[in-house]
Amino acid sequence: MKFFHLSDLHIGLKLQNRDLRQDQEYIFGKIAEYAQKEKPDAIVIAGDIYDKAVPSAEAVEVFDRFIQGLAQAAPETVVMMISGNHDSASRVNCFRSVLARQKLYMIGQPPQREGEYIEKVSLHDSWGKVNFYLLPFVKPSTVKAITGSDENGNNLSYDETVRRLIQRESIREEERNVIVSHQFYLPSGTRAEDIPRMDSEIRTVGNIDEVQSSVLEPFDYAALGHIHKPMKVGSEVIRYCGTPFPTSVSEAGQRKGILQVEMGAKGDVCVSVLPLEPLHQIRVIRGTLEEVVNQSCEDYVTVILNDKADLDIMDMQDRLRCAFPGLLEIRRENLRTADYSREVNGEIQKDPFELCCSFLKDMDEQERELLKDVINCVKEAH
Repeated sequence: MKFFHLSDLHIGLKLQNRDLRQDQEYIFGKIAEYAQKEKPDAIVIAGDIYDKAVPSAEAVEVFDRFIQGLAQAAPETVVMMISGNHDSASRVNCFRSVLARQKLYMIGQPPQREGEYIEKVSLHDSWGKVNFYLLPFVKPSTVKAITGSDENGNNLSYDETVRRLIQRESIREEERNVIVSHQFYLPSGTRAEDIPRMDSEIRTVGNIDEVQSSVLEPFDYAALGHIHKPMKVGSEVIRYCGTPFPTSVSEAGQRKGILQVEMGAKGDVCVSVLPLEPLHQIRVIRGTLEEVVNQSCEDYVTVILNDKADLDIMDMQDRLRCAFPGLLEIRRENLRTADYSREVNGEIQKDPFELCCSFLKDMDEQERELLKDVINCVKEAH
């Protein structure tokens, strides 16, 4: 059994207000070429199909052309995808049963009522069944009717919610099982703060959405989405594939690709990377104005100037835009720091929770927890 593992397409994404449609269509064309060459039995997309819950008409058109391209390149391939935290679960779920007849499984909503279970798609090869469990992004409040609540009637943690959802399933361990999931999974023994996160990811205050990866042990492979950097979660067979092309300046220099998973007999799993070269790389170029303009290119570029002397602003902007048609932004080196800040690529990034705390002052623990909830709700709605 051979399948592609993709996630976090973020169709409709804009980078510093720059339209990336051409870049996305270019990468989707490369994915279709790989599908035509490799003839995978399945292609799984682990969430965040779109960048926004209500995608633009142009974004829907790009997605439609992508699926058409896959169908033409590999007509026998089954395509499975789930909704992520950026998607509208109900929109992704639309026409679910109709599309399944066309070997296209779009699962937007997790089980929410008694009698409902995680969508399972079973494929066969010479070694028998491979069961794909398609679990969209889960918020504890949406599945409370079947997972229950704590002793005080409050929502369970994300970790306990996902754990209870999986425990409801009758997983046949003698068969090969794959889970497709879009959550923030942590390797055992690590802290959320130790996991590198990209600027384009939505992060919750207090990392309340973390889930321990031990919950994935019943599966032979976990095709994960949500983290934008390719990453193993404590195991060769529990993986984030990352975005198929850079979606933020913090991803500059990352190697992107499709994870190709080949499963033989039970326990035999081989993962390889099919590289994807973007139409435009994302680069961060630091130096004096003269040093920077000598590195002109067609890529998307963030320029960080460290000239000591003052510069003519109009002349500086004109020269940089001429040298870099894909200029994203111009920054000046900023060495100031503060207790509530972290420095990324020379720019001060301020945590909204700590900023609010420094402004409001003297809050008790209950008020701090309420503030965390408010900020998380705003981030999720963004």
